[in-house]
Amino acid sequence: MTTLAPPPAPAAPEGRHRAVTRPGSRLGRLFTGAPEDPRWARPALWAVLVLATALYAWNITSLTGNSFYDAAVYSGTRSWKAFFFGALDAGSFITVDKPPFALWVMGLSARVFGYGNWQLALPMVAVGTGSVALLYRMVKRDFGAAAGVIAALALTLTPITVAIDRDTNPDPVLVFLMLLGAAALMRAVRTGRLLPLVWSGVALGFAFNTKMMQAYLVLPVFLLVYLWAARLPLGRRVRNLAVATVALLVSSAWWMVVVDLIPASSRPYIGGSTDNTVWDLVIGYNGFGRILGASSSVGSQGNGASFGGSSGLYRMFNEIMGGQISWLIPFAVIALVGGLVLCGRAPRTDARRAGLLLWGGWFVLHYLTFALAEGTFHPYYVTAMAPGIAALAGAGGVLLHRALREGSAVRWAWVLPLAVAATTLWAVVLLRRVSGEGTGYTVAAVVAGVAGTAAVAGLLAGRLLGRRRLLGVAAVAAVVALLAGPTAYSLSAATTTSANGTNPTAGPSTGGGMGGAGGTGGGQRPSGAESDGRSARQPPAGGGPGGTESDEDAQAGAGAAGLGGGGDTQVSSGMVTYLKKHQDGATWLVAVATDQTAAQLILESGQPVISMGGWSGSDEAMTLAKLKSLVAAGKLHYLVISGGGQGTGSEIATWVKQHGTAVSAYSGLYRLDASDAG
Repeated sequence: MTTLAPPPAPAAPEGRHRAVTRPGSRLGRLFTGAPEDPRWARPALWAVLVLATALYAWNITSLTGNSFYDAAVYSGTRSWKAFFFGALDAGSFITVDKPPFALWVMGLSARVFGYGNWQLALPMVAVGTGSVALLYRMVKRDFGAAAGVIAALALTLTPITVAIDRDTNPDPVLVFLMLLGAAALMRAVRTGRLLPLVWSGVALGFAFNTKMMQAYLVLPVFLLVYLWAARLPLGRRVRNLAVATVALLVSSAWWMVVVDLIPASSRPYIGGSTDNTVWDLVIGYNGFGRILGASSSVGSQGNGASFGGSSGLYRMFNEIMGGQISWLIPFAVIALVGGLVLCGRAPRTDARRAGLLLWGGWFVLHYLTFALAEGTFHPYYVTAMAPGIAALAGAGGVLLHRALREGSAVRWAWVLPLAVAATTLWAVVLLRRVSGEGTGYTVAAVVAGVAGTAAVAGLLAGRLLGRRRLLGVAAVAAVVALLAGPTAYSLSAATTTSANGTNPTAGPSTGGGMGGAGGTGGGQRPSGAESDGRSARQPPAGGGPGGTESDEDAQAGAGAAGLGGGGDTQVSSGMVTYLKKHQDGATWLVAVATDQTAAQLILESGQPVISMGGWSGSDEAMTLAKLKSLVAAGKLHYLVISGGGQGTGSEIATWVKQHGTAVSAYSGLYRLDASDAG
């Protein structure tokens, strides 16, 4: 960073190629970069990509993710029908509460390489590192190589991004697709061509099929940036947006339309919905329910405070969220405002201002949505905000540094030092919150404080004395100060041996939520499972039916430790052995109240398991008529009735207790045969 050159000249028009000066130069540029790039730029990028891969993939064979999604991926490897619908079980009784694109990505990896820890983690590592590379390319094009490297490094070291890229939640895929859409959008802005804009809409459509409405948070920004900055007359800009909107709608809605057109009797119940349609899931549980916290027709139960703290503008800075995402927010805000002022009266089509508007809008819309959301809110959602913060840190930081170094106005002498000082101070506050959790955080606080002080002093002295080399050294010190804290948290996330697969976070647990590095791994083999040397994600081979019911069989293993019940009665590994022995050709091993229990049993047994009530137990996926039909057809023999019938409905619980045979060794387990459904 000792040489912060101006941004490179605009690229040659589409279709032209730079002169090739030597054989194999195209391959050589993969490692050395374009001829106009500084010699250090491409090696620096490769170093950042290696760091990202190392953080995201460290100990990849032992990574355990979200058992909910892991079970759905496993089921998809056993049934193409379950694969297409994103069903939790291979029998396709109920879907997960998200569209299936991320499951497809992991499922294809599992089908090619086999089902296991690294096979599911590999796609997430790949898209996480790919997001870093994409961000570098986009920022570098408009703001120069130094800005691109800083942005890529900031994204790599965002703590919550490290945590989620080591998990099997769909968010890494979502972020990658949103960045693909942004890259295509900016190409359309620069060139005026329609096709890149269409591809931008397609990328957002696939992002929608990854996490529904969250993908559309950037859509207003995309529309405004294109309308403002594209190199076309207004009429053609509007026409192109109309065409791209069609591409967006088609690529977003095709799966939803196909699923909703299929008769409900021929497909799984749509988990998380109130009326068994994907459309209700879109506008309810995964739409307005997340923001408004409403129940009934718009889904979510408004329990976001139990994960990320109470809603409000301060949420991103509270004890739960602060260490996950807020490190560079003060710098990003100052850099955004300063950068836009520096663009001044630039032409409407100015690429740098368009870039600042894109990344600034990306950050602001995500911030407001996540901070004010009243519905279910997990800390890892904010990984989608990280590219905007990182890009502003790189692009805005370089613009402010250039203004400090070359500008004649006195006001620019203090803007960058102020940004560094404010951000360093906040980093020290965050690190002091967890100073008792390990020496690494104390060391990071010292490094941040010392480097930040040196950076501010060096920037002011360098400007006053006109020493450009001192300004360059001070800029490096500023990067160290701003990234010392995120690095400590990221290393913790990358090296922890007990990640929380359901609600992954980085660094120490700071209270108030169900996160923290010390949580129980959501994708680990359930407590009490027999150890047979298999991968934590590798279910046993499906056991064949057979045997007869007897008290002696039932007593075997009855004292085993209970599996996580998710609100259900305790389900032991001994019960799993018993159920497999007496499955008697049924499609489903057992029916339980919630997704959590069903997912763990699927991974434990390798057999389809019915979740009657979805994630929270409130879905009306199972009705008494449907239960009787399954029992009469011999597709289901066993049910677990929770205390009070939670998740199964009192009508079902009453009927099962009246007509079923209780298995005495396992409280809450009932056997049903075809004669019972007559």
